[in-house]
Amino acid sequence: MSSKYISRFALAVGAFLLIFVAAAQAQTAPTQQAAQKRVAQPQKSEQVHSEGERIFAQNCSRCHTAPDGFSPRISGTVVRHMRVRAQLSQHDEEELLRFFNP
Repeated sequence: MSSKYISRFALAVGAFLLIFVAAAQAQTAPTQQAAQKRVAQPQKSEQVHSEGERIFAQNCSRCHTAPDGFSPRISGTVVRHMRVRAQLSQHDEEELLRFFNP
């Protein structure tokens, strides 16, 4: 092969990669913007969980990390036992249950 064909092949591959990267960027840009809009406008359910999350951060996070979720059956027992140990109010218990099981 001559260097002329190799140069053209390299140029064609480079152009293809450039187009491919540009297309990939164009597809991900709207998705990122949509995610930012969702974060910027918290929904009511997120605001409700923030109280339980705040209580968890103030009291429980000293010893525990936030769970991904409990079954409602287990979370009631866990919160009841920890409420006594951490001396939490009834309101705190209810908010924690909402936080654990939305």
